[in-house]
Amino acid sequence: MRKRHIEVDDLMQHGYVYRLSEPVGKNFHPDFRPELTPRQMLALGIFGGKYMTDCAAEFPSDWFDGARLCPLRHDPALNCFGVNASQPLSVWRANGWIYHEDPRGWFQWYCRYYRGRRCPDDQRQIGRWRAMRRHLAQIARNCERYDLSCRRRQRQALLHWAYDARNI
Repeated sequence: MRKRHIEVDDLMQHGYVYRLSEPVGKNFHPDFRPELTPRQMLALGIFGGKYMTDCAAEFPSDWFDGARLCPLRHDPALNCFGVNASQPLSVWRANGWIYHEDPRGWFQWYCRYYRGRRCPDDQRQIGRWRAMRRHLAQIARNCERYDLSCRRRQRQALLHWAYDARNI
C-alpha cells in the first residue's frame, strides 16, 4: 500500500494531518472486530444525522451514498431505532473521553482507524469499544431475540459503537 497523508480542514480541526499506514478496513488489532463499517453505520442512521455533515471531504464520498444526514440539526428520527442515544460532546469532554487528535470522539477515531490511520490512542479506544459489549448481554438477557422494539436506546447506542444491534 502506498503511504498517504490526509489533511483535515473542517469546523473542528484545521491543519491536522495524519498518515494512512494500513489498507482500508484491514489489519485491525486482534481485539477489535467491529460488526459495521462507517459507511454502513451512516446508512443505518447514527448520531441524529448531524455528526459528519461538515467533515465529509475527509472521507471517501461513497460513505455518504444513502447516509441518513441532517446538516441543520440533530434529528433522532434519522437514527436506525428512531431514538436519541447520544450525549452532548460537552459530556464527553468533561469525562476525558476525547483524544485531542479526534475532537469529535470515538466515531471519528473509528473512521480514521478504518481508513488506515494508527495512533497512540488506539488501545484506549479499542478498550472503550470492548466495554460496550456489556450492553449486548443486557439486551440478550432482557429481550426476545430480534425484538427490535425492546431497549431501542441501548440498541442505538450499540450502533454508535459499530455493533449491529439488529442481530440481537
